[in-house]
Amino acid sequence: MSTSSDLDSQQPHVALIPSAGMGHLIPFLRLAASLVNHQCRVTVITTHPTVSLAESRFISSFISAFPQVTEKQFHLLPLDPTLSNKSDDPFILQWQVILRSVHLLSPLLSSIYPLTAVISDVTLGSSITPITTNLGLLNYILFPASARMCSLFASFPKFVAPKISSGSVQIGDEIEIPGLPPIPISSIPPALLNSNSLFATIFLQSAQEVMKLNGVLVNTSEALEGDILRALNDRKVFDGFPPLYAIGPLLPFEFEKRDRGAPLKWLDDQPEGSVVYVAFGSRTALSREQINELGNGLVNSGCRFLWVVKDKKVDKDDDESLDNLLGHELMEKIRVGG
Repeated sequence: MSTSSDLDSQQPHVALIPSAGMGHLIPFLRLAASLVNHQCRVTVITTHPTVSLAESRFISSFISAFPQVTEKQFHLLPLDPTLSNKSDDPFILQWQVILRSVHLLSPLLSSIYPLTAVISDVTLGSSITPITTNLGLLNYILFPASARMCSLFASFPKFVAPKISSGSVQIGDEIEIPGLPPIPISSIPPALLNSNSLFATIFLQSAQEVMKLNGVLVNTSEALEGDILRALNDRKVFDGFPPLYAIGPLLPFEFEKRDRGAPLKWLDDQPEGSVVYVAFGSRTALSREQINELGNGLVNSGCRFLWVVKDKKVDKDDDESLDNLLGHELMEKIRVGG
């Protein structure tokens, strides 16, 4: 008769290594849940400290909801103080801290043997390759954005970075990628257009090493981006790009819906297609003047709206009430309109 330990040893065991930022963390934990549901053993390696309270709370909620997932803490080295002059984005600085600490992953991964594969964030995959090669593990990255953005990632070293470094990129230009429609410069994150930025450096280094991976997982589907997926997998974009796997959509957990209960309940009660959703991501902070202009514009539009208000980059500093943040006059307009 097979014992539970025999069955465990026959299961694929996957280690997931997310990076900083909710847009990177959430897809990883949803993937972890999907792997568990497909009879995989899963270990999630979480970085400590996290940048935001939202990250640490989401990890805690996830581990409570999925006790079959093992969490291992990856304690990071301090930030190199010389890098503080290169970015004021705490999440991008955290990426650099993780990269600086990546050699500490080798004993951590060795301690959770037997292990089948490692899936790391796109910002980390190239740095983890020497470790997975030495340990004889399969090495994948999760690309949390679209396949279209992944095509830019694949082509960045050859078609984009040289133009940026030469200073020949102009507003109104388009990036020509073989086998795909061109990408307007205006659609590319501004930080990527600055070759001296930490974001551009990490993005370029990761793209240069991508051919050493066993595959790239993307949170998309054939129905949404089949043409781009086929172009990448047929190597029309980049000869040597590893297999691309569409694993989306990665669906939200029940605890996510519960934790956001009041806004979602209100949204469920509105007529279909009647609500404008306004959010600028977890790493964008608006000035008070911008918040006031946007709020008045939403009120004057006459539309129903669900607005994520944020005036600090890191939520640890977001401790003001909406009344103080928006001001009494704007809050009254919103209450009357709501």
